[in-house]
Amino acid sequence: MGILDGKVAIITGAGGGLGRAHALALAKEGAAILVNDLGGAVDGSGAGSKMADIVAAEINDGGGKAVANYGSVTSETDAQAMVDQAVSELGRLDILINNAGILRDKSFKKMTEDLWDSVIAVHLKGTYFPTRAAYLHMVQQNQGGRIIMTSSTSGLIGNFGQCNYGAAKAGIAGFMRCLAIEAAKAGITVNVLAPNAYSRMTASLFPPESEDRFAPEKVSPAVAWLCSEQAQEITGRQFVISGNRVSLLYPAAIQIADDDAVEKTWTPQEIGDQIRDSMAKWPEAATVMKLAF
Repeated sequence: MGILDGKVAIITGAGGGLGRAHALALAKEGAAILVNDLGGAVDGSGAGSKMADIVAAEINDGGGKAVANYGSVTSETDAQAMVDQAVSELGRLDILINNAGILRDKSFKKMTEDLWDSVIAVHLKGTYFPTRAAYLHMVQQNQGGRIIMTSSTSGLIGNFGQCNYGAAKAGIAGFMRCLAIEAAKAGITVNVLAPNAYSRMTASLFPPESEDRFAPEKVSPAVAWLCSEQAQEITGRQFVISGNRVSLLYPAAIQIADDDAVEKTWTPQEIGDQIRDSMAKWPEAATVMKLAF
């Protein structure tokens, strides 16, 4: 018996790396999986069926149940087809994990419109289309649901050379926070995962000796649990997972200045002095590498 027995999940970008790890972990816990993967390269170029087929076969050969899907998350038609296929071939839809992504890193000085638009399309719009199709079905199904969106510390904190990626990932986090409020009345939880894991997308960012320590398989257990009935009250949260370290990232406000007098308006110098005096209380700026290692 697994914590996801009888559940059906769509996982985008599940042909390798984190998506594959999520698919195998959820299948091990009893979920039937629609394995979606366009089969392209890290930069989004190309397409093929091999990657999704291999993961689906791996699950089926292990005694689970899975079907392959080769649609693009940037297509509204393909996103709806994922939901239709999950329902027709697997019986229902309970879980969506938005994992598909590409990297086209470049310093902002060298950033082009094409590099910007392609990353925004795959990550942000590519989260919107599957989420909308799945969410509308879950609402109609009227049995709750789980939606996991994949953000990044690049978007939540920042990283050099990833303004396009960071903008998309920050947008995903904002999308999650708003949808979580709306989805609550339907019993649908919406959370964000910000993983630090060694995969073909991130291999150049990690030293080779860290591959085992930050294996994708270490991220997926928390994701599987968040998709279970045990996590029904957890929504609108941002989880940073690095190896065996799981952290909750949340907004924190530090009061800088306050004056209740209605007639009061700060002068630039007055408020500047208040800001400067408060800086000793500010937390040290976090970095991606600090969170990862």
